[in-house]
Amino acid sequence: MSSQIYGIRAVIEAINAGQPINKIFIQKGLKGDLYKELESSARKSGIGLSYVPVEKLNRLTRNNNHQGAVAQISPVEFHQFEELVEQVLSKEETPLFLMLDGVSDVRNFGAIIRTAECCGVHAIIVPKSGAAPITDDTVKTSAGAAFNVPIAKVDHLKDAIFYLQSSGIVVTGATEKADDEIYGVDFNQPTAIIMGSEEKGISPSTLNIIDHQAKLPLMGKIGSLNVSVACGVFLYEVVRQRRS
Repeated sequence: MSSQIYGIRAVIEAINAGQPINKIFIQKGLKGDLYKELESSARKSGIGLSYVPVEKLNRLTRNNNHQGAVAQISPVEFHQFEELVEQVLSKEETPLFLMLDGVSDVRNFGAIIRTAECCGVHAIIVPKSGAAPITDDTVKTSAGAAFNVPIAKVDHLKDAIFYLQSSGIVVTGATEKADDEIYGVDFNQPTAIIMGSEEKGISPSTLNIIDHQAKLPLMGKIGSLNVSVACGVFLYEVVRQRRS
């Protein structure tokens, strides 16, 4: 499960070593060259920084000598995106990727991972910035599926989309703004499905570059489904088509 690293130098070394860090908590008001190096290294690696009072750090570390910095380590190792895509394409199966554009709730993320595993998703792709971290709660909500589905973090989701498209993957976005319903989309071809954030959905700039947009029919007065539920419906439509 997730653990912590504390101490400015130790956290810098963890970043440089490529440890899967979810977030770094930094004491408010810190100054000095080492602190600046930590900030710079974290930002270059796309790791979120949270500036907090010293009391927060004391609670996180039970008053150990944190020196003003605590890093939370992900319980799951992330995969290198391009290598992961090539591994999936080498399989004798029709590829199925899942991309998440800004899903920020760890429990929604866990539920999505669980459904993805059940539906045979080959890989999940998330942006380094703005995405939910994988925490103990994520793993618990996923019922352990977070250890079974490869997950890659990318600097920019749009670049990942272009790469998938150039690899023969058809990218479909789930959005209530679409004209066409999900049932008219052919999922028997190599596919990537994008789900948007809980609040804003898929970003407009991302919608502009994907191959298809599709929506779910909604019969009631509520205008949208929870993202993890909507994701399940989309993925099981893929399963239905590929088993027909």
